[in-house]
Amino acid sequence: MSDEAGAQRTKVQHIADELKAAIERGDYEPGDRLPGENALAAQYGVASLTARRALKILRTEGLVESRKGAGARVLSFQPIRRRGIPRLAREQWGSGRSIWSTDDVAPDVDQIAVLVDTTPPPHISNVLDLAPGEVACVRSRRYVVDGRPVMLAASYMPQALVAGSPITQADTGPGGLYARLADLGHAPVRFREEIRVRLPSTDEATRLSIPTERAVIKLARTAFDAAGRAVEVNEMTLDSAAYVLDYEFDA
Repeated sequence: MSDEAGAQRTKVQHIADELKAAIERGDYEPGDRLPGENALAAQYGVASLTARRALKILRTEGLVESRKGAGARVLSFQPIRRRGIPRLAREQWGSGRSIWSTDDVAPDVDQIAVLVDTTPPPHISNVLDLAPGEVACVRSRRYVVDGRPVMLAASYMPQALVAGSPITQADTGPGGLYARLADLGHAPVRFREEIRVRLPSTDEATRLSIPTERAVIKLARTAFDAAGRAVEVNEMTLDSAAYVLDYEFDA
């Protein structure tokens, strides 16, 4: 990178950092309009393009929304605190409550598809220990809060395990998927979650209505029954600006 390009990048980041600090201090409240490109350019003595790039950083990070002719406004959306441990406790889904009720906000499902007799990706077959040619049931959902997409999820289960059960229906009933697995004699007794962060695919960005430059959280959860068998793999794609992952446990 040339010295000139590096200096330009430093100016962009400096403006973005100062705007973020102002938002965090409460100088700009949800719904407030930030200074426009020309105003920022004059304030910092930079080109309008530099100011535009700084505002783009805030949009990418989910702090503001930009509309043509209306400038950039501070978003009122507060990240969802996802409590990773209590939400999976058996006393939660086993009593008919949704695992979402432990979080600050319970999202709605606006898209759902349940497919049976599906050949899963090889890595899913490996985790579920499926024999060659063995198929799976896949439950795909999109979750929204106040109309804003926040997460995509796809749960894979051995077809032979869940065939004919409410799991193959759109509405699984009280307690959801894990309560129905318990009805089948395969109640989850242990979970494993793996988390990584990457940029979204074009399809993921479209379905989540986010910029392709904004990172997503890829969370894969495997549920195991008392015999140690993996009975579900849930692959989730979370808008990184929409969630705080909260894990609290005893030492």
